[in-house]
Amino acid sequence: MSKLGDLGARLHRGEVGYDFVRNRKIWYGVSILITITAIVGLAVRGLSMGIEFQGGAVFTTGKTSVSVSQAETYAEKASGHDAIVQELGNDTLRIQISGVDTAKSDEIKQELAKDLKVDADSINADLVGPSWGDQIANKAWQGLAIFLVLVVIYLAIAFEWRMAIAAFVALIHDITITIGIYALVGFEVTPGTVIGLLTILGYSLYDTVVVFDSLKEQTKDITKQNRWTYAEIANRSINSTLVRSINTTVVALLPVAGLLFIGGGVLGAGMLNDISLSLFVGLAAGAYSSIFIATPLVADLKEREPQLKALKKRILAKRAQAEHDAETGTDGPYDDEPADATPAVVGPRAQSGSRSRGRGGKRR
Repeated sequence: MSKLGDLGARLHRGEVGYDFVRNRKIWYGVSILITITAIVGLAVRGLSMGIEFQGGAVFTTGKTSVSVSQAETYAEKASGHDAIVQELGNDTLRIQISGVDTAKSDEIKQELAKDLKVDADSINADLVGPSWGDQIANKAWQGLAIFLVLVVIYLAIAFEWRMAIAAFVALIHDITITIGIYALVGFEVTPGTVIGLLTILGYSLYDTVVVFDSLKEQTKDITKQNRWTYAEIANRSINSTLVRSINTTVVALLPVAGLLFIGGGVLGAGMLNDISLSLFVGLAAGAYSSIFIATPLVADLKEREPQLKALKKRILAKRAQAEHDAETGTDGPYDDEPADATPAVVGPRAQSGSRSRGRGGKRR
């Protein structure tokens, strides 16, 4: 068995692990810091909306020897707006200019033909009206809102409302980070971006539901035992699915990274950036939120319930008594469960004195 496979098996059995829930305040702080950075970037720089959302014109030129940078200069000079130029092959260019109306497009076309030294008839112009762009933007936001509402309803029915709230917070966390990254790097937001965003939300939700399903199974009749608190079982659920979450995330990120860094960066296929960046950032943020945000938040909410508060108090009192008995060499009134039970998956279980010694202090 490989080292990673062996680690996964040991995590699943609870022999080793990391206490995600106990250290949740650290991860909450990290998430808050990242989210604030994303919001500041969004407020300061804003989003670079594509012509599909704010209207504009796309000019496809004939064969020209003008470089991309020169074409950008010519297009901005002719239109008075920022321009995005991409090389399509066979020395043809795609020039995208936002905020251009129909009346001005013919004038820009003539200026471009003169500057690029091509015939005006060889330049194709596709126009998108601002009203149509507004409709597309509204539909995109409506689709996102409907998706989130359906997610909350489904999780509330399939699991419970606390898990629905935790999953909703994790999804908002992923959306905010992804949108903030778009604002910071200045990538254009297109319908492909919206498609990528909805895709990564579904992926993030899947990862979260896997942990929630394990947690739901392990916490059946939790109040009938005196060994583990809800937070410890939640931590065990995270650790038991940790290797699978890491594997699926890495496998999903590899082809997306190829699109973003090789396709968009090295090869210059800029049209891939709009969808690949949302997928890359969203997949990474979704894996992070399902492990460090969603399940610890469920544990926080659940342990506010009176019966689980009482269970935690009873378990901690029992462990304190066991530690006291181990230090003094006396035995307490043990039941059929070990009183010195340690948290579920925080390292290998230690062999304490109360389990390894009899009433007379001799080893059994």
